[in-house]
Amino acid sequence: MPYIPFTEEEKQLANTVDLAEFLRQRGEKLERAGREYKLIYTDSTGSHDSITISGSTWFDHKNQVGGGAIKFMQYHYGMDFPSSVQELLGQRFTPLSSAPQKAAVHEQTNKEFTLPKANENMHRVFAYLIKQRYIDSDIITHFAHAHTLYEDKEHHNAVFVGVDEKGVPRQAHKRGTSTYGKSFRQTVEGSDTKYSFAHFGKSNRLYVFEAPIDMLSFLTLHPENWQNHSYIAMNGVYENAVLTALKNHSDLSEIVLCTDNDVGGIDAADRLKDVLLDNGYSDVTRLAPVYKDWNEVLKAQRGVEAQPAAPHRQKDEYHHQAENLEYLKCRPDKLSSQIYATFKNGQYIYLAEYALAGSVFFLPKTQRLCDEHKAFLRFQSKLTADYKAYTDKAKTAQFERICKCSNA
Repeated sequence: MPYIPFTEEEKQLANTVDLAEFLRQRGEKLERAGREYKLIYTDSTGSHDSITISGSTWFDHKNQVGGGAIKFMQYHYGMDFPSSVQELLGQRFTPLSSAPQKAAVHEQTNKEFTLPKANENMHRVFAYLIKQRYIDSDIITHFAHAHTLYEDKEHHNAVFVGVDEKGVPRQAHKRGTSTYGKSFRQTVEGSDTKYSFAHFGKSNRLYVFEAPIDMLSFLTLHPENWQNHSYIAMNGVYENAVLTALKNHSDLSEIVLCTDNDVGGIDAADRLKDVLLDNGYSDVTRLAPVYKDWNEVLKAQRGVEAQPAAPHRQKDEYHHQAENLEYLKCRPDKLSSQIYATFKNGQYIYLAEYALAGSVFFLPKTQRLCDEHKAFLRFQSKLTADYKAYTDKAKTAQFERICKCSNA
């Protein structure tokens, strides 16, 4: 679209639009997550909830990127800057910088955390978890006695509670027990995301899950001495509760990431491993379920049809390309002319091979002269091992076009 000049006031106005209200008007689905909102959306790779929204700001926990309203339009909808500003201004929402809206947001984000009132029994929760989710009754009873799992009185949801280091409830997540329609999930308002549903044992091992149901399913599948170890459910792919747990339990040093075996879970595991390494935790491994998640594994074990794992097409394609690179032995004085010919003839598929071949010349002379091919294999292996799809901001459509071009 043609360039549209905007005043600084207009740009500031657009960038302070209440994103939650704006997205609701566009028909997007939002879910309460404590003091924030999660944006729930689906694309060709599956369902996602990694983007949280607070006022006019947002953050994508999977890709570690965020900003204001204008940047959101560019990032999520692929709009250019003028289109983003025009769209935001066209909605005519009251900016968060105005006094009435600001007061409303202040009141909302500082809502006191209160646990939902408990029902006098847990009949529906037990029935749901045992009959629909196949969770072992003894494991349910353990968490019920610990007061971190109960049934709410108003809607009979299962309530999973996260407590702080003193045992005080700080967070709660509600899960519907109805067997009809789409399952209800909601984080209780005012929850502190630094805490989550968990169990802490005496060993140095911590198992990390996306959701409480995954955690309970894993315990049912691996019941032997389970209480000796520690487990935590993130309620998504956010690392806050994991880092808090590690800080409060200094004996925990071995971390096992048990996220789902789908695009979101694979990306989450890669990202969490990087976050943990940055925080000084080097003993981090991945334990993936053979089906989509641990409850699906449990279903399969009970003879029920289970949802299969979802392959990470982008990551798999990258690995395929890296593994099929060929070693090209070339002299330094010929490398620049070969790269020029590659561009001239449109043979871009060879660029990676030339880059690897050229990188060999930066090795120590001993390796360069007598071990070139082995050096290439090490570079090739590093390419495969180090690739993290979550850091690749390319859109799915762009990825699919690349795949088509490389297969042509």
